[in-house]
Amino acid sequence: MHPLRFLDLPHWESDDHLEAFRAFCGSAPAVLSRAGSEGSPLAECCRRALDERARISTAEGARAFFEREFVPARPVHSGPPGLLTGYYEPVLEGSITPDAQFTVPLFARPPDLENVVPESERSAQSEGYSHLRRTAAGLEPYATREDIERGALSGRGLELLYLVDRIEAFFLHVQGSGAIRLRDGRIQRVTYDGKNGHPYTSVGRTLIEEGAMPAEGLTLQTLTGWLAADPARARGVLWRNKSFVFFRLLDGGAPIGVLGTALHPLRSLAVDPAFHALGGPVYVCAPAMTHVGASGFNRLMVAHDVGSAIKGPERGDIFYGTGEAALAGAGITKHPGAFYVLQPRGGS
Repeated sequence: MHPLRFLDLPHWESDDHLEAFRAFCGSAPAVLSRAGSEGSPLAECCRRALDERARISTAEGARAFFEREFVPARPVHSGPPGLLTGYYEPVLEGSITPDAQFTVPLFARPPDLENVVPESERSAQSEGYSHLRRTAAGLEPYATREDIERGALSGRGLELLYLVDRIEAFFLHVQGSGAIRLRDGRIQRVTYDGKNGHPYTSVGRTLIEEGAMPAEGLTLQTLTGWLAADPARARGVLWRNKSFVFFRLLDGGAPIGVLGTALHPLRSLAVDPAFHALGGPVYVCAPAMTHVGASGFNRLMVAHDVGSAIKGPERGDIFYGTGEAALAGAGITKHPGAFYVLQPRGGS
């Protein structure tokens, strides 16, 4: 890390630091819990944030807190340049029971699924298994996406809800959470609760490499359209990604990240935990993201989440929020960006 001054951060003074402070406080209890009795410099910053939360009510006060407690630093690395993508919470039509319309199940976590690594570190297992199946003979690879869609979990009572469209279900797996509108109008949120452990394979990247789609102009919207144009073709393509996600029902009114706390639109960032402390603040600059603001994207964010495709010190996934408006922004986000990590003054 290369230490900097806050004056060196592009557009730092123009951000709404109060929004960032609220996002930071939202995950502070989880950071304190994870740190335990030994504590950490970040945990101490979280403790002071919670102590001062009632007194900090302006952007200026929040900015003063961050400048007092942290020192900005630029990651120094030999990896690929910074890249930002976006994710969101889709709103989908669903049913508690199946019928001729609702045929695609969302599955609960099977009881024989075992973590090989903690969920917060699963992105580190992009080349190996993150979860395995416990059997009488020991651990073995779990069924693939194709196996499960062909019925490998049938008859086990794991179906939580049913959706209409297999492609919608696939992208719900990619996003990791969703709001399901049931027949009676109620909204039931679902969230990630483990995966079958197979490495994630990007369908979009696979199609580009095989020449089926051009890299230029590829967005979530264009990829979805390509898949929907030929469902039979799409099914085989989707099976190329062997990874399959399991869900649990969520009682709360907001999607949650890997820390178990609410995600904040345009303030929560999925990161690689091999390089970033979960719950820590990261200032992100992406001048080309003019669909967010005239001067691009310049925001203090909080490392609230992880993702199988998020690897490297300057690789991030921005949470955009819920529904179609969030999809519009997340789906077109694939921009270069720079990270400025805020490190606690008491230590790294």
